[in-house]
Amino acid sequence: MEILWTDALIFLLLSSLFCLVIYMRKQDQMKRPIQKIVQSKVGVAALVILLFFIFIGLLDSIHFRPSNTKNTEIISALDYWASNLREHGEKTYSSPFSTHLYSKEIIVSPDGAVHWDYPRLDHGGRHINLPEHQLLLDILKKLAIGLLQGLVICSLLVVGFLIIRYKCTNKQTTLLSLSPGLKIALKVAVVVISVAYFLVYLSNYYHVFGTDKVGEDVFYQAIKSIRTGLVLGTLTTLIMLPLAIVFGILAGFFGGWVDDIIQYVYTTLNAIPSVLLIAASILMVQVYMAGHEQEFTSIIVRADTRLLFLCLILGVTNWTGLCRLLRAETLKLREMEYVQAAKALGVKKGMILFRHILPNVMHIVLISVVLDFSSLVLAEAVLSYINIGVDSTTYSWGNMINGARLEMAREPIVWWSLSAAFLFMFTLVLAANLFADTVQDAFDPRRNIE
Repeated sequence: MEILWTDALIFLLLSSLFCLVIYMRKQDQMKRPIQKIVQSKVGVAALVILLFFIFIGLLDSIHFRPSNTKNTEIISALDYWASNLREHGEKTYSSPFSTHLYSKEIIVSPDGAVHWDYPRLDHGGRHINLPEHQLLLDILKKLAIGLLQGLVICSLLVVGFLIIRYKCTNKQTTLLSLSPGLKIALKVAVVVISVAYFLVYLSNYYHVFGTDKVGEDVFYQAIKSIRTGLVLGTLTTLIMLPLAIVFGILAGFFGGWVDDIIQYVYTTLNAIPSVLLIAASILMVQVYMAGHEQEFTSIIVRADTRLLFLCLILGVTNWTGLCRLLRAETLKLREMEYVQAAKALGVKKGMILFRHILPNVMHIVLISVVLDFSSLVLAEAVLSYINIGVDSTTYSWGNMINGARLEMAREPIVWWSLSAAFLFMFTLVLAANLFADTVQDAFDPRRNIE
């Protein structure tokens, strides 16, 4: 098993989130907002979609070298599971659910005749002999079979969930007895799993989103890009949170020269154009890797290093906004009666910060985290579009959009790469924004006043 730097940080973040959830469940002031999130139908539905994306990203974060092949390149568990999509490429462009290439070529028949036509694909739709008459009927048939199998799997999962819930609570549990939030979660999970299953089922026979210039499956590219978006959205947060929390609370609590120094630091960072800083940092990484080629023998390792440094520089340049919010909130909290009473009783400043200040600014931290996630996912697309984002060999929606520039200008137009990247990125960002709105409403003190 091969552990990349981003893999280790992702599982570290996952462990931290697990500990944070346990901590929040024990805090009385957190029970009411969490209950409001669970009761929100939109928030629960968005959370289920986000968890589905996270599951795919985690599968793509388990890397290893396959021992049963001669290829020593590092692959992920998602690559191994989607080997059919990864290995069954075509010669060049083909449209979604097509059985022929997108461009005409010279074809030599078995009898020696030469004609100008669209060649058949090597894998897509190869199981049908007469595509002109059988294609639509075969697609509908495969769609119905895949959807039916997906619904059967979802039904088994729901029954298993009810059985486990019955054994844990010792109460008869049915779908009608579940809470509204849990009902919505199960309904959305059934829809998501069913759609995902029949798309995977169809991909065994067709290229669902077509193929790109080198014949690689676009559906596979869009799925692989999920991890890149999640890494940039989560690891950047992991890097910026300690800086924002520590500096923001210290500046607001101590004031004086401590506040002046911290304000000077983040004001100076804000004065530097972030695009230029990112471009300079990426150039430094490329120069370092070019001078130490023996340390980066694998393409995946090189791409992962650049992705890690991109998260690092985005984290360094994005902590200032949250730091300002926490500083302003701490300035207010340090004048509260319970903080003044703790000072008068001789409680150490470190204990005051940990027991009284930090828990009362966590709602701002949570709101900022979920709000910044979608903006960081979109930032990757913009940075890759101007060639200062992730490595060109890394699967990302930004690289797909960047590659679609020339495809949209050719004749006939190749629209499916851009459409696939837009669809997946739109779904993830929309779910993140809806969940962010739910969290903001739940933790907003003004909305909690009855």
